[in-house]
Amino acid sequence: MELYTPVLVLASIAAAFAIGSVAISFFIGPKRYNRARLDSYECGIEPTPQAVGGGRVPVKYYITAMIFIIFDIEIIFLYPWAVHFDAMALFGLVEMVLFILTVFIAYVYVWRRGGLDWD
Repeated sequence: MELYTPVLVLASIAAAFAIGSVAISFFIGPKRYNRARLDSYECGIEPTPQAVGGGRVPVKYYITAMIFIIFDIEIIFLYPWAVHFDAMALFGLVEMVLFILTVFIAYVYVWRRGGLDWD
């Protein structure tokens, strides 16, 4: 149980900070709301009236988000390689070159298909 004590202490501090931040912002936050503050904001685009059901959201938003997540997760796999680069020697270098080549091919594919063009 001694090994888990620091983890539990850190988790309890993080939970207390999160709950405390929300509680404090509720009590000391501004109470005045105006029309501009309550209006929806769409990333710099002038908001348009929405239909009763919420309207349609362009699929381009979701595709861009999925592409970002996929490439972000692939890049996370570089961290263990960077930490143990000396221990893996030539095998690790060859494997990582193949991995980066695969990621680059996927990037070029998305680029050529127009997945990175924002209309």
